[in-house]
Amino acid sequence: MTNFLIISSTKDKASHNIRDKLLGSKSFSFKRSIDKWHNNELFELENINKRDGNNHPFLEKNKVFLGITNKRLIFLDDLKLEESNIDPDILIFASRHASKTGRPSFLVHTTGNWGGDIRYGGKKKELSLASALMVKAGYLSLKEKANPKNVNNFSIDLEVSHHGPTALERPLIFIELGSKESEWHHNEAGIVVAEAIIETMIKYKNFCQENSQKIGVGFGGTHYAPQFQKLINENNIAISYICPKYYIKNLDEDLIKQMINKNLEPVDYFLLDWSGINSDGKKYLLPLIENFNIRIKKIKDF
Repeated sequence: MTNFLIISSTKDKASHNIRDKLLGSKSFSFKRSIDKWHNNELFELENINKRDGNNHPFLEKNKVFLGITNKRLIFLDDLKLEESNIDPDILIFASRHASKTGRPSFLVHTTGNWGGDIRYGGKKKELSLASALMVKAGYLSLKEKANPKNVNNFSIDLEVSHHGPTALERPLIFIELGSKESEWHHNEAGIVVAEAIIETMIKYKNFCQENSQKIGVGFGGTHYAPQFQKLINENNIAISYICPKYYIKNLDEDLIKQMINKNLEPVDYFLLDWSGINSDGKKYLLPLIENFNIRIKKIKDF
């Protein structure tokens, strides 16, 4: 049994859109819970309708709750579980994404701060708890659900680990709709993310049962991690944290330990985007990660 909590926010327009699409879907249905969370109404997933008309077996062994908070998602540092009867194992943040380019996009990532900048939530040099299998399930689910919809101009991206929250006591991922207000309100895009969130949980449980994925944490490359996206698309590999090239020299032994110990699944590989790390970064990184008993592999070796 795995308990999932989908978290939305009153401070986030895209989050509201996704939440509305979850509650209004014809593909699945939620019922109002007698419990509350963060002093707001709480819903529980009641049905997932298969194409043959039957209820999906996922809900026989798992529970899914949909909550809403009045805080900004990146600053949500307290789940206040002592005030509720729910006890989630995994958190999914339904969130907006903003970028300078403003390109329409669907995104998934873990959270964490590689340095001392905490303007966007979390603590200095701290990573959240995470699941590589959830990240891969989220990425593949966005690709699957976006394909038949009228969202051809939307990119689908795996982002490096960034922003808060970092101190929550449960593994989490962000699944995001971006990157400007027109997309945050976009009807079809909201449906894509809502359906992808449900599919993410189903795929995650399938990955757990299959035990087919090797688990990695990544180093190098740019913010949207194109080489790591290609890697998980084409191989039985799932990745949680990714430290981009511009934060390599912020890494220390404690951050590497967090990458290993805060991942829900045991880590098999340190994965390097070799061409996405400059020579100084390589000289700094290799002696640091060689101290750990984890196999080092370059993406190009796959």
